[in-house]
Amino acid sequence: MMQEFALVLLLLLLPVLFFLASRVRAGKTGDLRPLPGVEELAGAVGRSAETGQALHVSVGVAGVGGSQTAETWAGLTLLSELADEAAACNTPLIVTVADPTVLPLAQEILWRAAVRNGNPEGYDPTQVRFIAPNPMAYAAGVTGLLLWEPLTANVMVGTFGEEVLLMGEVGARQGVRQVAGTANPQALPLMAATTDETLIGEEIFAGGAYTARQPIQVASLLAQDWARWAIAVAIIVVAAAKMLL
Repeated sequence: MMQEFALVLLLLLLPVLFFLASRVRAGKTGDLRPLPGVEELAGAVGRSAETGQALHVSVGVAGVGGSQTAETWAGLTLLSELADEAAACNTPLIVTVADPTVLPLAQEILWRAAVRNGNPEGYDPTQVRFIAPNPMAYAAGVTGLLLWEPLTANVMVGTFGEEVLLMGEVGARQGVRQVAGTANPQALPLMAATTDETLIGEEIFAGGAYTARQPIQVASLLAQDWARWAIAVAIIVVAAAKMLL
């Protein structure tokens, strides 16, 4: 039953999605609702370019192919946008990973960003550092980076657990601007307590659309908002009808 409902909902949303995408291309839709975490990311590369200090990006402690693949891809999507901005500004970028499957993907993202911005010589594969597959060991390695590397920002988006408290606390003590996001409800309070801005749950999947501003991605977010409103109205109508009948 749920599968049939999901299929019907998808078919209903497809025309809305294409309609909104055409309006986005024509510049006829309103702005997306603000996400403070994404707005903070927008200025991170600029501050790094001004100071000459590096920007650190972590895409989480999970890899590709497991149950947390979606969160890892969300982190990689944000990395792609930040890498483009960093390559355009010739800004140093440091990426740390905890899973071997993510290492070549992150290196490919940085290389493509350098090529797109006409500076393939600026690509350095050692910008992506494999720390450790164990979450706490990875966190220990990242804290060393936060302590000894001059950084302007620390971005952590992906799968995280309790180890994020260690990284966030050290970053806060160092005075580094921090943006973090995950879909793990157990890690979100730890992020909120130690970082400047937090992307909560589904916001990490929307981050790429906010930064890239591709019409189909923006239209997808708008369609989801429309669907939420439609479902909320339907629930209210059904509840009111049951009370009156």
